[in-house]
Order: sequence, then structure tokens, then C-alpha cells
Amino acid sequence: MVTPTTKFLEPVTVQMDVCCNSNSPMSSKLTPDLTEEVLDDFCKKASASFFRQYGLISHQLNSYNDFLKNGLQNVFDSLGEINVQPGNDPSEIETVRRYAKVKLGKVNLDRPTFWAGENFSTENGTEYLKLLPKHARLQNITYSSRMSVQVQFQIYSEEMDKGGMLEIEKEHVSKKIILEDNRDITIGRLPVMVNSDLCWMSDMKKGNCDFDYGGYFLIKGAEKTFIAQEKTCLKRLWLVNNPVWTIKYRSVVGKERVYVKLVDSHIRGGGKVITVFLFSTVEIPIWLLFFALGVTSDKQVIDLIDADSKDNMIVNVLLASIYDADQKSKDFRKKGNAFNILADTLREKWTYAPKQAFKDCIEETLFPKLRGFNRKARYLGYMVKCLLEAYRGRRKVDDRDSFRSKRVELASELLEREVRVHLKHAIRRMTKALQRDLYGDRSLHPIEHYLDASIVTNGLSRAFSTGAWVHPYKRMERISGVVAQVRRANPLQMMADMRRTRQQVSYRGRVGGASYPHPSHWGKVCYMTTPDGENCGLVKNLSSTGLVSINTQVNLLDVLTKSGMEELVDDNSISLGEKHKVFVNGVWVGVCANAASLVDDFRSKRRKKEVHHQVEIKLDDKNREVRIFSDAGRIMRPLLVVESLKNIKLPKSGEYSFQSLLDNGIIELIGAEEEEDCYTAWGIKYLFHNTEKDSPPYTHCELDMSFLLSLSCGIIPFANHDHAKRVLFQSQKHSQQAIGYSTTNPSIRVDTLTHNLFYPQKPLFKTVLSDSLGTPKHSIGQTSHAKHEYYNGQCAIVAVNIHLGYNQEDSLVMNRASLERGMFRSEHVRSYKAEVFNKESFGKKGKAEDNTVFGKIQSKIGHVDKLDEDGFPYVGASLQSGDIVIGKHAESGSDYSMKLKNGEKGSVQKVVLSANDDGKNFATVSLRQVRSPSLGDKFSSMHGQKGVLGFLESQENFPFTIQGIVPDVVINPHAFPSRQTPGQLLEAALGKGIALGGSLKYATPFSTPSVEDITNQLHRCGFSRWGNERVYNGRTGEMVESLVFMGPTFYQKLVHMSEDKVKFRNIGPVHPLTRQPVADRKRFGGVKVGEMERDCIIAHGSTANLYERLYTLCDASHMHVCRKCNNMASVIQRSVPRGPKIRGPYCRFCESVEDVVKVNVPYGAKLICQELFSMGIAIEFESELC
Repeated sequence: MVTPTTKFLEPVTVQMDVCCNSNSPMSSKLTPDLTEEVLDDFCKKASASFFRQYGLISHQLNSYNDFLKNGLQNVFDSLGEINVQPGNDPSEIETVRRYAKVKLGKVNLDRPTFWAGENFSTENGTEYLKLLPKHARLQNITYSSRMSVQVQFQIYSEEMDKGGMLEIEKEHVSKKIILEDNRDITIGRLPVMVNSDLCWMSDMKKGNCDFDYGGYFLIKGAEKTFIAQEKTCLKRLWLVNNPVWTIKYRSVVGKERVYVKLVDSHIRGGGKVITVFLFSTVEIPIWLLFFALGVTSDKQVIDLIDADSKDNMIVNVLLASIYDADQKSKDFRKKGNAFNILADTLREKWTYAPKQAFKDCIEETLFPKLRGFNRKARYLGYMVKCLLEAYRGRRKVDDRDSFRSKRVELASELLEREVRVHLKHAIRRMTKALQRDLYGDRSLHPIEHYLDASIVTNGLSRAFSTGAWVHPYKRMERISGVVAQVRRANPLQMMADMRRTRQQVSYRGRVGGASYPHPSHWGKVCYMTTPDGENCGLVKNLSSTGLVSINTQVNLLDVLTKSGMEELVDDNSISLGEKHKVFVNGVWVGVCANAASLVDDFRSKRRKKEVHHQVEIKLDDKNREVRIFSDAGRIMRPLLVVESLKNIKLPKSGEYSFQSLLDNGIIELIGAEEEEDCYTAWGIKYLFHNTEKDSPPYTHCELDMSFLLSLSCGIIPFANHDHAKRVLFQSQKHSQQAIGYSTTNPSIRVDTLTHNLFYPQKPLFKTVLSDSLGTPKHSIGQTSHAKHEYYNGQCAIVAVNIHLGYNQEDSLVMNRASLERGMFRSEHVRSYKAEVFNKESFGKKGKAEDNTVFGKIQSKIGHVDKLDEDGFPYVGASLQSGDIVIGKHAESGSDYSMKLKNGEKGSVQKVVLSANDDGKNFATVSLRQVRSPSLGDKFSSMHGQKGVLGFLESQENFPFTIQGIVPDVVINPHAFPSRQTPGQLLEAALGKGIALGGSLKYATPFSTPSVEDITNQLHRCGFSRWGNERVYNGRTGEMVESLVFMGPTFYQKLVHMSEDKVKFRNIGPVHPLTRQPVADRKRFGGVKVGEMERDCIIAHGSTANLYERLYTLCDASHMHVCRKCNNMASVIQRSVPRGPKIRGPYCRFCESVEDVVKVNVPYGAKLICQELFSMGIAIEFESELC
């Protein structure tokens, strides 16, 4: 985070003709110097400072750093002291029983290093060297840190003093320490997030790649990142009405859950009674629980519930609940009886006996955040009141799709859960091993012998590799979709992958409203950037300025007390009256008489930096509650505070520090809970030109409306003019499939598949989002340029016209000369990897003759002409399909070489030979191929107008304008009416004006220039207002009668290229069982003709073609049929009387060769007949002579 180093000095004095509207409700809050233009400029600078401080992946880094500081230590502290007792072995002779005690203390993390080997000597004389992310990538190892923990290990025996028995008088037992050991040991290795506080790159001024900001892990060389998991918030009560009215106090720990339900009763003619489910197992009447918590009378229970006593239905429910308690347990009102009944019920249901007394057990388990039975009884009364009010329609049930009822889990919560599971597994293994060695006189070992560090290391590595993460509360289940591979087609795709969120649903078919947009999504997640199909609405993307809060370790009670809150006392006799309840993270901490004053004072302190800026507060007047949240996982966004705009002053450097804006209360972070109290203007102009007369004054203002969209959607020009479906296509699909320049360090990377555009360009237009994006952690005052790597394409001159019928149905016609000059030319790099065991590690695992090594041998599976003696091709070698790319063989002579498959070719760009930490040597060969656009390649504009290249036209045959401009691309005019994408036409018109030197340059969604402004700009530059051009026919030189719309448009080349998809075959390999062509394209397989293709061929009447497809070129075969019995005749070798043995068809049923005919059938039909015959099912064939 950037530390503010400048203070606000003098006010901005810019004279403008536009002044504040005196009739506007905002006029009293804005000074005359703050005009609309000044505030617009301030919003742009404040937005740039936001991205300089937070960047785009701060939620990943901050969550992981919070795990390093707090979460990891909390995991070890939660284990407590581990006591190990020896098992009972009746066969052993009685000896002194030994016990063990293990306590895990402070955790230490080292920065990533790797072992260089015993024979390797460095300048410092150490065997460990720095492990950088580039090393982990090239060597296919995990970028991880050694995790050591301080262990207190003690082995002791208990000896009985004179005058006492060991089992009865514990005070007479003395402890004799046999072994005591306190030191740090390695507990495992923790994967390190790149650019986190633990990473070496966080201290470097410049990284290896300009587009790489970290936020991912390196697991065995693969880049993995967390997908933020949406989950229900456990900090608030959950009120539902289906299947029955229920209010839930939820917790990750099952025994801490409390459900209060309103169920039907069968007493007194029906009605409803209130019951409570404790610890997920015990159901008791609510009245019994109140008395077990120390309540002494029914009136006191009624006072604690504090429901409307004038409502007859509520009174009937309470009376029925009293009667239900009397029926089920009599005399529970006597002192102590209710608690005894509760304890007896728990003993019957619980399968284990708690170590402490039942009173202490309930104190720790029932509402564990509240101390004292009186506070617990008051909170239970509040739950009953909420349930009754919801039943009567005075309180809304909770919306499970609202973001105020959700939290987002990131690295801190996910890693804490996973580490805890593997750590408990290691402790269970340690306990069993210790119990075994504590028997009798067995020798004991150091603690490292029992605490296996590989359990944690391998468990975390397996979870990251497979993506199967431990379930939040179900031990035996794992959930998928938590970890994803970082895709690097272009920098935008990589950034979008790390800003994704996912909602786990149980049943895909019935997700309800989970896939629909919700009002609470506004400004937090993007409405457009979501996949189509079954995951639509379940996989989302954070909005541009969306932040995820971290757990704030602050004590808010002192601040609230000073602001007028009274702490909740442990006394049920005190009436709260009409006071508001105050909740902090779901815990009832106090009450206040003047809630509005408390909330205003709290917000004022937050704007003065006295309270952390990520704490949010909500005033709920209807329910008389004040809710405060400071937990992790809340999605927040920055908003301007209208009443603080008058404090805007310009620092000397001219650049604003976002932290200073937060500290001075000019901008504050607002969450889903607090946003309901805000009246937010959509932009600065609404503060000056508010057309709604009776509307309340604005309290907050958006920095820019385009920040409501995600990164990939907010940079689309004129996105608000396009159909939503087309915007979704561009933001979710085409922008992430566009070929750009994925990385600036390709020399130290070996990716499986990469595409790089030779001449990437920035678009002519601008957006507020693209201008605001800057490299994070810039020093204040340093100029930051707009980040154009998120645009992946080139500016092409596009004409909207038909061209000889070659561009119908979304086809494109391109200028051949433009392509020869390098337009949309790209390189395609594919890497091939092979590995072998090194001799040291293989000697223990197998025979010497089975050891494989790299080398060149004469191969039967491919050509080895381009290989050197070491088995690798030389750099620059041109390889084709069928060539050996890596030579590998066993010492016994077996060939294990890797061959290029069908359609794979290229020149060798690099050869990397390295070793990983699994004892394997591996080689990687990268092949490079230069590709110019060819027929069938896919292109797309930024408005979802996708199409394939249909024809390459020579430049001399293209139409040209009077200035001699020839278009690069010609698209069909029929692509616009049905797709409803006028944004592309506006982009072309605006781009033409910008190219001619116009002043209008911004195409930001929701604040785009009007059509009149764009047309006037074109007219001032001497062109037609509507972008039409007079063109001349390139073939004849005649003037074309109709005008053609033409202008520069930003086009993207997508990764879908015909060279990777073309599939053809004459003859080739067939499946050995069915004798039909194989299906894989790279194996030179065939093209499948299915049922629908067959129907089309029949509809065309092409029966000969159908016969050829399904029989002649597929699996043509023949068999013999006996016309007498209609069974299949076998071809066998048999003896004939007075002659040699002959081989031929023979019917075993008729035992003759007469009337046996040969018929043509597909081999698949013959195979199924033979398989059925082996099952005892015979098929008869009727045949006719042709």
C-alpha cells in the first residue's frame, strides 16, 4: 500500500463559465471553485490513484499476506496441547507407564530456497540458494517456503507418592520428566504466492515480466490461482420460511449450531409451537432452554422475547409453546430441574462424554461469542422475536442471493482450512506412532521421527494440482473449482482468471435465482462477464474497482462506547426499552438510545482515520438494529463522499494519493450492507443537474459509471449501445481468446502453447478505465501511462459493404497486400516435454536395462535426421509431421522417442534441459511457427461481431476512396440489424474523427459522446457526417453509385485458426477391434458421419455417396450366409472324403456348403453378430440374389 507523503494544500482555483446550479440540492455542499469539469478531472485522477495503490489483484495478495500474518498461526494455536497416553497391552509386564505431551508454538516461514547439493560450493559457503519464480517455472518444481514450528516435546511418567492411590487422589501424583525437548522442526512446505510478502519478487523494483503482477502459485512448474468462492455469511442469523419457519445461528462447527423453528403442534386443536434444535442433534421446547439458562419465570421469558403482546397470533404461539414445555417435561420451573433435563437429554444423544462439566460445555458451545448465561438467554429471546416478526410479516426473510448475506473466500480462508486438515492428519499419525513407542521399554526417538513433514507438503501440493479442496464443514467431501490454471493467451485473460468468483450449488438443474442478476451485485461484480451455459450467473467477475476486505484486527467496543453505546450487561432483569441493538460481526455487544447519532459519529471517525476504512456500519431503523462488520470476504467499492468534496485540495505533485483521500474522508469504501443507507449519484453531472424534485440529497457519488463493469467489459467502447449478448461474447470469450503479447519474458519461460501477435496496436479511442489503469506500487509523482496490453489486436480500415458474395454469413474479405505487410501476423509456439529418471534416483527403483536416457538411435516410428547425438534437434531445425522431436531410448535398446503428430510442424526455437525435485531429468523443445491469416481463421471486433476469413482479395481489386484509401477488411452490412451492435459503427465514426485530429477521444461506456457530437466532429474535418465515403470500383475504375461506410475499427485475431482444426483423410489408421477409422485428428483419424449427417445426405438423394461414406470408406467387409437356415456360415478348414483338406465357407447348422452365398456387410455389423452369438443369441439373415 502507498503511504501518503503529501498533504492537501491550497484549493483548486480554476475559472470556468459553468457554475453550480443554485437550485440544486448539492449547491450548499460544493464551493464555487468546484465546477463540474474540475470534479470530473478529480475523479479521473482519484481513479488512477486507486489502481496505483491497489492494482487489480490486491484481493489475492492481501488475503494471502493476512494468512501469513494471522491465519497460519491461528491454525497451530487452535490445536492446543496434545496429550498422548500409552495403549493398554495386557501381554506386557507391568512397568512404569510413560506419557507424552506435545505443544506446537510459534510458526516461522523462510523465503523460498532450494538445495544446491553437497558438492556445490557458493561464495557464502551455503548449500541453499534463492529460489525465484523463474527457476520454479523452468525446473517444474513447486515455489514453496519451508515451514518450521517451535515444538515443546515432553515425555514423563506419573509416580504415586506414599499415602495415596493413583486413581483416587490426584494430588498425591508426582510427574517425573524422562525427556524434554524444545526446538524448531520442519513441519512441511507452504506454496508461496508470487509477489506476496514472502516472495523474493516483492523486494525487487522490476519483475521479469511487465504484465505479471503475481497473485498465483507455482505448483510443479504450473501456474495456479484461487477462484474466489462465494459462501453464505456465518456472522448473521439466517431467517427462512421453507420448509418451515426457522431462524438459524450457524457455525462451521456443527455442535455450535442452534436452530429455532416454528412447527405445527397437535395440542389444543392445532396451532404452532416454538422448538429449538441444539448442536444439530437435540430437540427441546424453547421454554425449557430459557429456564435452563437461568430464567426464573414465564414473565421474564416474555420480557426477553419482547414481542408484540397485542398480536393474538403471537400470543397464541407463546401460550402453545408454554403448554408444549409443560407436557414434555413437568416441574422444569423448579430451580436446577431444567438444566438437569437438558444435561440428561444431551447425554442420551451425544456419542461421547465431554471432558468438562455440562455447564462449562454449554457455556463454550451455545453462542460461544457471548459470555454468561444471562446474555445467552437474551440473545435467544432476540432470535425468537425475529422468528415471530417474520411469521407475522413484519420482518423480511433473508435473501440467499444478496451479497450482504454472502462472503467471498480467498487464499486466507481456503489455505487455513486445507492446512488444518493435513496438520491434523500428521498429528493423528504422530499420536499412533508415539502410543506404540510408549509401551514398556521401547526406545524413543526425536520428535521429527513421529511428526512427518511430507504429509502437509504432499497434501497441499495434491490439492493445488487436482483442484479438489476440502469442504467447509463436511470432512469426507472435497469440492472442485477452487483452483484453476492461469491461462496466458493474453494479459487480459490472465487478469480475468484471477478476478473470477464462483458460487457452488448443489443441484445444477435447480439453482433458482442464483444465476440471475441481483441488485446487490451493482458495482461489486459485473453483470456481463459470465459464461453462457450451465455456469451462467454462477461464475462471475469482480467489477473494476471491486475490493475484498480482509479481517480487521481492531477493538471496536471502545470506539462504540465513546460514541454513545451501552455495553450489554449480564443481567436479564434490566429492560432495554426502545433502544437499538448493536451487533459487531453478528455478536450482540450493546444497546444505544440514539442510533442515528451513534452511526454518524462512527462514520465521522472512520473518515478521520480513527476507525479502519474497511469497517462498515448499517442503521436498520425498521428493526431497531445497528450492524457493524469488520470481517474478511466482503466485496467493497470506493465512492465519493459528497459532503467532503469541499475539502478537495491539490497536492504539490499534482497526483493524488488514494490513501490520503481515504484518510481525509473524501472517498470511502462502501460494502453491500452500508450501501443500502447511501443515496448515490451515477456521476458528477447528477450532482449539478438533478432533475428529480422531491428526491433526498445525494450522500455519495460514483467515480465513473464504467467502473460497474469488469476489466474486460469496461474497456469496450460504446458498450452501452450494444446488445447485452454481444457484450457478453466480447468480455467473456473473444477478449480472452484474442492473440496479443502474453508476456515480455518468453526467453525464460517454456509454456505448452503460446500465441504472440507481431505488431499489436493500441486503439484510437480511450476509456476512463484504460486511462486509469497503471502499474501498482508506483511512487507518487511518477508519471504512469495507460495500460494498453489489455487491448489485443490491430486497428484496421473496415468497410461495410458486400464483396462478390464472399462475405455473406459473417465471412470477412481481407486485403492480401495488408496481410503481406504484416497485418494480423502471429507466431505459434508449442512445447514438447519428455522426462527420464536420473541414475542416482533410478538405481533404487528398477533394473539398469530399463533405465531410459536421452539419445539418438535409429527409430522405426519417425525420422531422426534433424537430431544431434544427444537426442535433441539443433536450434533452427525445421521439423515436419512424422519427425522425432526428442530422442529417448532404454539401455536395452527399446525406443521411447517422441514423434510429431499429424499437422504439427515448426522450427526449433529453444531446447531446455533441466531437472526437478522428484529425481527426474526432463527436456523441453519449443517449436515456432509463423502464421499469416488464412482462409477459415476467426476474427472479431470488440462488439461481438465474430467472423471467419472467407476470401483474400488483391489490393488492386478492392474499392478505394478519392484519397486512395483501400480498406483492410470488408464486412457484410447484414451483420448489424439483427445483432444490434451500433457501437461498432460509432467506434468507426469516432476513430475516423480521432485519426483526423478530432478532440473527442473517449468512448467510455455510459458516458459516451452523443451521435451529434461524433457527426459534427467528422463534418468539421471535411468528411460526411455519417461516415459514408464515395468509392471507386478497383476492377473497372468506375464510381460506385452507393456510398460505403468506412472507418478504422479495432479488430482481434482469435486463437481459433483453421490450421489447428482442418481435418481430412483418404486412408489411414483404423481401430483394431471395429476396423473403423480412429477418431483423433492428430492420429490422422477420420471425420465422423453421424445420424444427422446421414439424414441430410438422404434428403439430398445422394445414396451412392451415403453408401461410400458408411461402407466403402469406413469398414467394408463381407461374410457368408446359408440360404437354407438363414444363419451365418463360418469359413473353416475341413476334410472331404477321398481328398485333401479344403478351406472355405461351411454351414454348421445344415452341415453343407450348398446355397451358401457371400454378402457385403460393414465389419461392425459382423462383429456385433459374432458377439451376440457368443452370448447364445443367433441372428438370421434373409438374402436375395441380385
